[in-house]
Amino acid sequence: MSWEQFVYFAVSALVLWAIGAFSAWKGKAMTAYFSTFAGLVVFLCFIVSMWISLERPPLRTMGETRLWYAFFLPLAGLMVYSRWKYCWILAFSTILATVFVGINLLKPEIHSKTLMPALQSPWFAPHVIVYMFAYALLGAAFLMSIYLLFTTSPWLGRISEGKTARRQGKAAEAALAESGKQPSVSETSMSHVDNLVYVGLAFMTVGMLFGALWAKEAWGHYWSWDPKETWAAVTWLAYLTYIHYRLQPRHRQQTALWLLVIAFVLLQMCWWGINYLPSAQGSSIHTYGGGCPPFPSSDLQKLSASVPFRLHNGHRRRTNS
Repeated sequence: MSWEQFVYFAVSALVLWAIGAFSAWKGKAMTAYFSTFAGLVVFLCFIVSMWISLERPPLRTMGETRLWYAFFLPLAGLMVYSRWKYCWILAFSTILATVFVGINLLKPEIHSKTLMPALQSPWFAPHVIVYMFAYALLGAAFLMSIYLLFTTSPWLGRISEGKTARRQGKAAEAALAESGKQPSVSETSMSHVDNLVYVGLAFMTVGMLFGALWAKEAWGHYWSWDPKETWAAVTWLAYLTYIHYRLQPRHRQQTALWLLVIAFVLLQMCWWGINYLPSAQGSSIHTYGGGCPPFPSSDLQKLSASVPFRLHNGHRRRTNS
């Protein structure tokens, strides 16, 4: 399987996801389930075929990670729809998946079969896959927070109620202005957002643990405050801040939703934004697959290969002594 066949799988999956999203809007749950699931199977077939043809997991470059994100978004949308019957979530997840698929179609990459020694760890694939699923769940939480902020915006509420007031007379309009009434988010909707954040943060935590085990095997240490690791810690703390704020007896729902928006922006910075930071260029060990390598790949391979060599020599010296 080569990248040239991606367009056929991608278009087929997007059509099926679109049918599922439309069926959800029309209240046809079974059609929505079947179409969305069929699209996931089609897309997964391409990922598995790429895995077999490359003889490695397709997780090295940004384009390959976008494949997983485009796959996990409809999966997370399907989980949310099956649990809480939000008819709009399938449409939003399909739109976002279309964006990532479109980027891959417009910006194809050269996929090499070779992996540098650091990426040949058994912890590499679980680390990235778990992280991508966490990103999809937290992306669904972000979509819900934007939706709730939009539908409960005081400005939008005043526009809607202002139209009603104008129909009922100026006396009602004056009463509305004095009341300062603001629409609120239902606690049921907030609990749905909380559940997505709980599960997403749990997977992110597991992904960080897998990453620490991978780093220990590849570079000899669990954590080194690399720019990527630093932003991952900041993102993790941002979502933890949201959870703790929500657990406070006195909290504002609008503030909690804005905390989620900020946390998702930090997540994007952790995922791909650090590739463009000057602090990551030449120092980060996480920019080899994002199109902005800190130094030539041959040098990076030598560096990665030298770590186990040095560890082996150190062990031999200790044994001889």
